[in-house]
Amino acid sequence: MHKYLKIAYWIFTTLFSLLMLYSATMYFTQYEMVKGFFEHLGYPVYLIYPLAVLKIIGVLVILTNFSKTLKEWAYSAFFFEIILAFFAHYMVKDGEQGGAVIAMILLLSSYFLSKKVRF
Repeated sequence: MHKYLKIAYWIFTTLFSLLMLYSATMYFTQYEMVKGFFEHLGYPVYLIYPLAVLKIIGVLVILTNFSKTLKEWAYSAFFFEIILAFFAHYMVKDGEQGGAVIAMILLLSSYFLSKKVRF
């Protein structure tokens, strides 16, 4: 059973990591489009580049398992980022909460499976 949990952990963690890296890449390569999204949601645009860098760092921390404490902080930072994204979309009533829901499912699956397989 442990083997299957480990496989599931890596599947969810990889999918979550790819989603966050895709998001960070979009922040760098499609700045004007992302800027429009941030403005629509009421977030300041000066957060775009720092948030992209922090997403990349967070993914690296989770994947490398360098420090258990840093890994916990990375998971919590992603948790709050996703919660804020969900409610930002909810408050402007644009019906775009689906991406945040998928990200949260992947994040929580990765987090709780990591506890089960004792990384």
